[in-house]
Amino acid sequence: MTAGELTHANETPVPPKPVTWHPEVIDGPLSTRALLRVDEALRLADAATKLTFSVYIGDLVEPVRESAENLHAELVDPDHSVLLAVSPNQRVLEIITGSIARRRVLDRDCKLAALSMAAAFGGGDLGGGIVAGLAQLADHAGRS
Repeated sequence: MTAGELTHANETPVPPKPVTWHPEVIDGPLSTRALLRVDEALRLADAATKLTFSVYIGDLVEPVRESAENLHAELVDPDHSVLLAVSPNQRVLEIITGSIARRRVLDRDCKLAALSMAAAFGGGDLGGGIVAGLAQLADHAGRS
């Protein structure tokens, strides 16, 4: 296996997916370095837990919880997914877990991750807060 390859249970090397972002993501609130750190944190959380973690950064329509739940429902496999919906302009963070993911990532785990993320956001570190939150949630979810 060469550097940068992933393996599945059958040990067949799979090349990593290329990172692709929409133009508005590049012009968004995160630097390229922070985007790469978030992308790596997502990859690690997915691989460690076999759940799917996603991040949405942008404004949410009121009511924000319902808006975040609607975004979560649009994911490929919402039952096995965890969505971090962050709206810096509204100063809102929502963590949505699917029915299967919820068994492994409890509400108290989400609250602890949210507190950690909010502290980083308050210090002006949006990317670092997201990375820390993803790591915490993945740790709480444990290995599958």
